[in-house]
Amino acid sequence: MIYYGLDIGGTKIELAAFNEKLEKLHSERVPTPQSSYEEWLRAVETLVRNADKKLGEKGTVGLGIPGFVNHKTGLAEIANIAVAHDNPILKDLSERLEREVRAENDANCMALSEAWDESNQQYNTVLGLIIGTGFGGGIVVNGKAHSGQIGMAGEVGHTQLNYHALKLLGWDKAPIYKCGCGNTACLDSYISGRGFEMLYSDLVGEKLNAKTIIERFYAKEPKTVEFVEKYIELMAISISPLITVLDPDMIVFGGGLSNFEYIYEVLPTVLPKYLMRSAEVPVIKKAIHGDSSGVRGAAALFLNK
Repeated sequence: MIYYGLDIGGTKIELAAFNEKLEKLHSERVPTPQSSYEEWLRAVETLVRNADKKLGEKGTVGLGIPGFVNHKTGLAEIANIAVAHDNPILKDLSERLEREVRAENDANCMALSEAWDESNQQYNTVLGLIIGTGFGGGIVVNGKAHSGQIGMAGEVGHTQLNYHALKLLGWDKAPIYKCGCGNTACLDSYISGRGFEMLYSDLVGEKLNAKTIIERFYAKEPKTVEFVEKYIELMAISISPLITVLDPDMIVFGGGLSNFEYIYEVLPTVLPKYLMRSAEVPVIKKAIHGDSSGVRGAAALFLNK
């Protein structure tokens, strides 16, 4: 059996084919069509047909998308790919390709990719957290993505700051950001790499990118060290309710800010004070597969433990 994973992005679509051990056999990428839904469908179909021809069999087709397909309406909710948004992409692709097509949010695909890695298969419940441009989450239980009632499970970035977070940031001084989703004080604007930079600007008073902030931290600049400690405390406050609710075996971080190694040193030591006394801090790791997580996780939508 061959498994195809497609990473559907705003600028490119990548297909990779894998065997049952998720070893890559083939890959191809094309620019994401911007002119019409028909052109978008044709691009996906062409990638799949090319892989079928090259590998000599029809692979399963899983999509990793920056959004989700609503389980009740069947319509894709992927606002940053306008030509595919609000269309029945699974129905239409299944008909064209004459096989079942599955889709999951890209954060769920990252979590799936890591959960299926040989070194992690002993962990039954995996919480994947992406700290990049945004803050997103994915939940995997026994090798399967948990997508919820309509498909939006794992949208951790759109939960809001709590009492402990506001106390940490200062009741009168806490910056309150409006989120693109329409709500206020969503974690997406605080825990993400973008939020890391915004908080530094508002709390320290200097506008810098994440790379420079981290360099200053390692250079032991006092105001930056203080800021980073506060940011990691805010992470612990924000992640602890997820641990309480899900009790995961492992948390895996992806996205640009996940490369900040200090997080893995300190976060496990800060989390306990925000957890129930009997709770255990899960294994906390950095994602192994990086940019390949999307295609690997999408392919894993058809794997079974």
